[in-house]
Amino acid sequence: MATIPVLTVEPKVQRTRTFRHVLSVIVRDPLSLVSTVVIILFILIAIFAWQIAPFPLEGAGKTNVANTMLAPSLEHPFGTDKLGRDILSRVIVGAQPALLVPFGVVLFAILIGAPLGAIAGYKGGWVDEVIMRITDLFLAFPPLLLAMAIASSIGRGLGKAAFALVISWWPWYTRLVRGVTLSLKERYFVEAAQAVGVRDFVIILRHILPNIISPILVQATVDLGTVILSMGGLAFMGLGTQPPSPDWGLMVSEGRTYILTQPWIATYPGIAIFVVVLAFNLLGDTLRDIFDPRQYR
Repeated sequence: MATIPVLTVEPKVQRTRTFRHVLSVIVRDPLSLVSTVVIILFILIAIFAWQIAPFPLEGAGKTNVANTMLAPSLEHPFGTDKLGRDILSRVIVGAQPALLVPFGVVLFAILIGAPLGAIAGYKGGWVDEVIMRITDLFLAFPPLLLAMAIASSIGRGLGKAAFALVISWWPWYTRLVRGVTLSLKERYFVEAAQAVGVRDFVIILRHILPNIISPILVQATVDLGTVILSMGGLAFMGLGTQPPSPDWGLMVSEGRTYILTQPWIATYPGIAIFVVVLAFNLLGDTLRDIFDPRQYR
């Protein structure tokens, strides 16, 4: 994973990276603006999927054998699959596990990894050694490979796949936050808090973690695209969402057999994955540039 430049902000110092500044940069950059609009659009589709889908029951998995393998048309813009289900409805309903679950995965990875990294960096000594050696043990495996091994061990299903990804993702935030904490604990405002007898827990909670929000936000934005791709990969291999529930990766897997004769079955969910992952990556690159002190003018 890429190293994220860090911009730290001491208390009572004017913040140069405000929400208004971030928003103005995104608006001025066409790629960032389009990416943000695409992300918001897909999130709204995921939230209101049941109201938007033209055939919500088919989107949920109900079969309609009278309409099997229909090519794209006005009634079925994305065509139908081998069980007669409307592909557009399944792509829309499938946006829920494809988007909302990765948000939960990244959130839980941050909640586990960030406090451990802050404790390791601030306390040092044997505490740092124990936490980082455990972290290195997890980092020795590629995240998707480790998630596949965990998901294969605990069983198939969306929730178990999400759990497997959380277990494989938290160490990256531990390493990121530890590196930032090592520099923050030498700052004057931390030393001042130590001098007046503020407890270590309070210093970590009120002085260390708030100053790490920027790099975590950037890393989380980039990771969301990777987690979406990983969730699709687990579903493609049969370790994630199980039929008949809709999932973009599962739909690609089901349509790969017909890729030469009925390509629309796998093409449209594949396009959805591509567009969303690209949008998160582009937005993450923009946020990284915004919060990189070397980019500031």
